[in-house]
Amino acid sequence: MAEENFTGDKKAPMKSPLADLEKRFILANVGRFPKWIEGYHLTLMTIPWTIGLVVFGFLASRGNMHWLWGSSLMLVLQWFTDSFDEALGRTRDTGIPKWGFYMDHFLDYLFMSAVFIGWTFLFEGLNNLYVWFMVMAMGSLMVNSFLSFGATGEFKITYLKTGPTEMRLAFITINTVLIIFGTEFLDKILLYVLLAFSAMVVIVIYRTQKYVWAKDMEDIKNRPKSQ
Repeated sequence: MAEENFTGDKKAPMKSPLADLEKRFILANVGRFPKWIEGYHLTLMTIPWTIGLVVFGFLASRGNMHWLWGSSLMLVLQWFTDSFDEALGRTRDTGIPKWGFYMDHFLDYLFMSAVFIGWTFLFEGLNNLYVWFMVMAMGSLMVNSFLSFGATGEFKITYLKTGPTEMRLAFITINTVLIIFGTEFLDKILLYVLLAFSAMVVIVIYRTQKYVWAKDMEDIKNRPKSQ
């Protein structure tokens, strides 16, 4: 039996404010990488960026919030390597799409979780618990993408006009707020941030299951009638 074509490396068109600008930047610069750098090297760079997030969050909790500039740098560096890993393999025809799909998105999950884990060092009591709940909410968004891909063969990573780049910018903004104002401001609103984030997750999951349901109904409608 012939092996079915793998489509995990073919994302649905990204619909977010920065998607077109990001695509043009990648296409203009993907040819600048040295020959000895491969896409999988860039994928694996998420590991040190993830460790850096946790380390800088811990250091910031020791009394100097300026360590969070290091966390923001990790977000920028991870955006850079994550943006070019797939493009580099595709441009050179050296990509390893199945391994890339698995490892890239597994490491993306660890990285995004580490963003919140780094913040857990900064908050106490219920607010610390709220940040841990955000780890679960972020994980739910990523699991939703993978399960939707398994059900429909369409891999989508932007929802509600928001993609990974916009999320990273939001995290950098939060780091900046923490550096300038400390935790006092977020202490007062963190519950509402969690509720808003959770509401977004619920909307995304509701829309996704509705789309998958419609695909099932279409398949049922097109099934050959039994005699």
